[in-house]
Amino acid sequence: MGLFKQNPFGHYLILKKWVIRILGALTHRRFRGFNELQIEGSEIIRNLPDNNVLFISNHQTYFADVVAMFHVFNASLSNRDDSIKNVGYLWNPKMNIYYVAAKETMKSGLLPKIMAYAGSISIERTWRAKGEDVNRQVKMSDISAIKTALHDGWVITFPQGTTTPFKPIRKGTAHIIKHYKPVVVPIVIDGFRRSFDKKGLRVKKKNILQSMEIKEPLNIDYENESIAEIVEKIEYAIEQHPSFLKVIPQDVLEAQEALNQQRKWRPNNA
Repeated sequence: MGLFKQNPFGHYLILKKWVIRILGALTHRRFRGFNELQIEGSEIIRNLPDNNVLFISNHQTYFADVVAMFHVFNASLSNRDDSIKNVGYLWNPKMNIYYVAAKETMKSGLLPKIMAYAGSISIERTWRAKGEDVNRQVKMSDISAIKTALHDGWVITFPQGTTTPFKPIRKGTAHIIKHYKPVVVPIVIDGFRRSFDKKGLRVKKKNILQSMEIKEPLNIDYENESIAEIVEKIEYAIEQHPSFLKVIPQDVLEAQEALNQQRKWRPNNA
């Protein structure tokens, strides 16, 4: 790797590598120590092409979800089977992994700005900004950035665009799938909401079993399937279709109901 070599977004690869190494070393015990991450399907990671891969996942915290995926992906590529034992796998990390994140989140402090250098594709959300519902046009520069990232490597996205469970899938993800025809790999995570705070920066509880299931790539007819059909396929794949409400843990339902009640009670000037 040349000392001043850059990726398509102008990030120096040597600096990005050290950001991943340091953040990885600092966060490893969050998934193998304070809590235990149970992994399933790591062999699927090793069989993927080097680029044009889109990972779709449910979302539970702002940052811990993505950090865990960086650990799991790199451990899998280092021939660890469903394990992140020995953080040495991050000495030579895969450098073309990116993740889609809200621009306002990645600018919310020094640490998010540092984490953005590890591979953030920061976009402006069209439906939500500063805690308020909005209705904005999609910025073509954001779509172009995702296209560039897919052309260069792997992209992680959370198609619901929120950490609230069972919210609708954003149609933009289906449009990207239909237009750019990536290999689409579903991931289902659990336990992160219980073990971390909402941002995923602070350990809230210890000895929580976290899980990450990596599923086989989706079989998608890019030419003939409609956006609605792709959206429904995503819902089932990441287990966020309304039918899964019948089988989710009661504590998640209770937490969501409490949050909804809090929002209803909150005064207008809060």
